Order: sequence, then structure tokens, then C-alpha cells
Amino acid sequence: MKTITREELKQQLDTGWEPTIIEVLAPEFFREFHLPRAISVPFDESFTDRIWGLIPDKTHPVVLYCMNTECPASANAATKLDEMGYENVFDYVAGKEDWKEAGLPTVSEHIQTV
Repeated sequence: MKTITREELKQQLDTGWEPTIIEVLAPEFFREFHLPRAISVPFDESFTDRIWGLIPDKTHPVVLYCMNTECPASANAATKLDEMGYENVFDYVAGKEDWKEAGLPTVSEHIQTV
């Protein structure tokens, strides 16, 4: 697992990088607001099965995030993906509060859960 900062993530996305962006919080937090292009895959007992179905290519880049630096869910989920053999896993440690506080766009109109 690697970490990625807001600046690095934004720069990479602006250059056309297309990772799967996953919020690992419960759906109600996702509905409140989330990063553009993010999907909701809560880090719970069915996380592993949903990831297998969602991302069969273990070389595909995956960015995981949760609420903020005090939230351990994205780091725990990233560790789990590493254990599952995924090769390009990034933990956006500062989370969606950091993204929003920087004035970057968020989405709150709908929910996409896997």
C-alpha cells in the first residue's frame, strides 16, 4: 500500500489517471458527500467479496479513502487489498474532509453502492 496526498491525487486525475476510487465508509456518509467518480464499498464483512467482483484486475489502480486522518478504515481496507494481492493500492489518508476543505468538487445527489 502506498499513500497519496490530495495534491497528488488531483494532479493524477487531471492528467487522465483512472483509478477506481472507493469510499470505505457506511453508505449514509457516502450519501452526505463523496469524491467525484467514487463508489461506496463499506469496509465490512462483505468487503472482500465485493472487491473481487468489482476489480478483477489486480494491477488496476485503486484509491481508498474515508473521512479524515483520524479514520483508520481506508488504511485497514488498503492493507486488506494488499493481502488479496492487489498491486496498485493507494490510501488517501486525509480523506474526504480534506478534499472538501480544499474547495474541490464533491458529489451528494446520488448513491452508487457495490
